[in-house]
Amino acid sequence: MLSFTRSRKSYYLLLACAATSICLINLFYLTETVDNHRLSGFTFFGKPKPVGEYAHDGHPIVSLMREANRQWLAYDNSRSTNFRRTVAKYREIHGRHPPPGFKEWYMFARKKNAHNVDDFQQISGDLRPFWALAPADIRKMAAKLQNSDGIAGVRIRNHKVSIDMESWRPETLRDSIKRIAKFLPDMDIALNVMDQPRVMVTYNDTQEYLRTEALSRSLPSDALDQFTLGMDYLYGKDSTIEGVEPEWFSIAGRPYMSFANESCPPGSPARANISTKDADKLYKSPSAGFITNFTASSDLCTVGPVLGDSHGFLFSASSNIISRKLLPVFSECKVSVNNDILFPANMYFMNDKRYVYNPRHDNEWEDKSDTLLWRGVTSGGVQLADNWHRLHRQRFVQAANSTEMESRTVPILAENNMKQYRNFSDFSPSNFSLDHFDVGFTEAWGCIPDCSFYDDIWTYKEPKDFSQQFKSKYLVDIDGHSFSGRWRAFQHSKSLGIKATIFREWHDSRLFPWRHFVPMDNRYDDLYALMTYFIGLGNSSSSTLPASGEPYVQSHDFEAEVIAAQSREWAQQALRNEDLEIYLYLLLLEYGRITDDNRDSIGYSGDGSELDHFDAQYPFSMPIQMVVGDHPDTP
Repeated sequence: MLSFTRSRKSYYLLLACAATSICLINLFYLTETVDNHRLSGFTFFGKPKPVGEYAHDGHPIVSLMREANRQWLAYDNSRSTNFRRTVAKYREIHGRHPPPGFKEWYMFARKKNAHNVDDFQQISGDLRPFWALAPADIRKMAAKLQNSDGIAGVRIRNHKVSIDMESWRPETLRDSIKRIAKFLPDMDIALNVMDQPRVMVTYNDTQEYLRTEALSRSLPSDALDQFTLGMDYLYGKDSTIEGVEPEWFSIAGRPYMSFANESCPPGSPARANISTKDADKLYKSPSAGFITNFTASSDLCTVGPVLGDSHGFLFSASSNIISRKLLPVFSECKVSVNNDILFPANMYFMNDKRYVYNPRHDNEWEDKSDTLLWRGVTSGGVQLADNWHRLHRQRFVQAANSTEMESRTVPILAENNMKQYRNFSDFSPSNFSLDHFDVGFTEAWGCIPDCSFYDDIWTYKEPKDFSQQFKSKYLVDIDGHSFSGRWRAFQHSKSLGIKATIFREWHDSRLFPWRHFVPMDNRYDDLYALMTYFIGLGNSSSSTLPASGEPYVQSHDFEAEVIAAQSREWAQQALRNEDLEIYLYLLLLEYGRITDDNRDSIGYSGDGSELDHFDAQYPFSMPIQMVVGDHPDTP
């Protein structure tokens, strides 16, 4: 009897241990605390990746997806996978040694499982012009700027971080830098606390700065791997910085493009007499106007003339204070003509449920509805009774509204009797919008003298938190006063992100349109062509193209799921909290160098061999595997 009891006890103990292990493993998976790069290559107690092939129906979106995959493979396969190659590639790209402290940064990044240690081209692009300025002048400007309106000072002294403005932006950046301050030299950071970017240097001046930078490149063999101590012209409460003025001026409410065009190349649409049709050819496909060049689609030198009176930032900004001088201002976003220094937005470092992705609030793709969802307030510019209809958010809500679209037609691509996609220019979208769009404002905000003129225009909808938004397959991200803080969460989610913007962020070079998200024109003239492609339309037996009748578009739910899955997988590798820290750390090392009086003779000059053993201990993750079954070279 005693042995039987012990046997039963052992059995139940074993069963309890097994159940506990399964629960812990699932908990780690669901909360994403499992080391992703250790699990690379297989699915662990989760839904497997979608498996299949793109539809072989000749639709141009498939070609765009395949081209994105080609570019992605070239990008991912070219990354460095050890320190030797990382430093060699840095010198090949920049013509300089990496900055002092680069070895420690590399070890920091690798211990945090950075997938790519080469892709920091935004940092280089932002800082290159400053090589044309004397380091002492940059330090003087950074110190002087801390007395400017809309600028907060963040200071590093002896590895301690301090601020002089009690506000959420400088407080958040201070706390973010504290975690890496022990690696950084003394410096002053001029933090822009406004939504809008601040620096707009003319095209000719910028080109001259870049020419000077290119001529200054060198690779001294005796470079010192340390920053210079005790430099002057750092901010102090009792210090006086003479001879440096930022020369701010306000352009709020004035046509932005009348200033921006001077920052554009002479032959660009912003400065040349180029028609809208010819400008569209630079970034849109001839069929249905799908975005073929996302960078150009947000470049004001290309799209500015068209969007100048239809994007709130460009004609009705509530505040817009800029300078034509090259000033070291750190901003969370900018447009293509700005020279601000980008860093990961402060809201990404905050634990704010409005912007932070939580996998417990998400649904699997097959459990989501075939709906496109957007919620927001009427931000984006100062709204008046006679200008609101031209603001970008208002235009989008109207374009997605079934009642508003009852008397309108839009172009889409639909199949003809030969199963070929052709332009169908007279699609009536009202019913499609009613069935598949859940778009609306939650409240009016930012009107003069008040928002009463909206009373007969909008029917306001209830706000939706992420747990409700993630019930939809398609999530649209639209600019507000500046960039949208929801985009990073959308990239992490199991829904498909659709993006229309004129703003640039720190991570743009890491995200590939048509692989990680669907780009949309800021005029929204491709909205219905996009959504009928993914959701589908009509019945194949009733397709009567090219004669008049109800158009038919095959559903491409698989293609949508593939992009959503690729986005989520990549966000877990490149848009993690750790990646924010890694980027900020390298940015401040590079900034510390350009402000160093001895910047031409400092840096890491080794060959990287001293980290061979470290690299063996911290191997890189495997390349990201293709999700689709057909190879991107398939015609």
